[in-house]
Amino acid sequence: MSCLSARTGRQRQRYEGNLRLVSGCIPYRWIKDSTDQTGETEEMIEVLMVSSPKRDDLVFPKVLDNELDIIYVCNNSLHQHLITFQGGWEDDETVTEAACREALEEAGVKGLLREVPLGIWEFRSKSNLDLCCTEGGCKGYMFAMEVTEELHTWPEQNNRSRQWLNIKQAFSLSRYEWMCSALEEFLRVIEEERKLEKQDEDSIGCPSSLVADVSESQTMAPPKCYKRSSTMPHHSMNSKKNILSCAS
Repeated sequence: MSCLSARTGRQRQRYEGNLRLVSGCIPYRWIKDSTDQTGETEEMIEVLMVSSPKRDDLVFPKVLDNELDIIYVCNNSLHQHLITFQGGWEDDETVTEAACREALEEAGVKGLLREVPLGIWEFRSKSNLDLCCTEGGCKGYMFAMEVTEELHTWPEQNNRSRQWLNIKQAFSLSRYEWMCSALEEFLRVIEEERKLEKQDEDSIGCPSSLVADVSESQTMAPPKCYKRSSTMPHHSMNSKKNILSCAS
């Protein structure tokens, strides 16, 4: 049993007009893939998805109310479609804190969250997809989170299972078009980071000052989630190759 508990109810939800404000993230990690002809180990990126209660598909973790998720999670039975983790952004937390909370509650992961969102998407909760009225609409802020810790127990583990997927699988299993759009933006950001990283490796600078800058750009945000300052470049990592190899 997890000692943590998930938030429920909508008493503290934020709204913008008729749209409910939600926040979520795409959790990801780097894994060793194979060794190329030069003998160097290649790495590829995976994203995490979770199952949605009473559904036969997958989603991402979210702050919404079990209607949509924004970290990729697999369903308890069939694995036909996926969605992301996201949920309601409440009035006692920031949008980034809400994204971190949803990842923890729905997928049991903590990590480094980029402060700048991947984008903002408007959509309807699945229970209102066929309605013509403005009710049931959501405005979602999506972030990227590099996972640093996976908990063995988490608040919603009895209702959700989690599954790591390569990019190609994530695209094919995403339930909604806006989630594919978020994945595309996620890949663009990661590729941009890879190019900046390569420039850093090729330049002659002072490594110690770079490490100091990255350290200063991190601030703690509950639940144990680090935010990346928008005034700093994306953090540097060891050279990553073929991050998009599974997307084609």
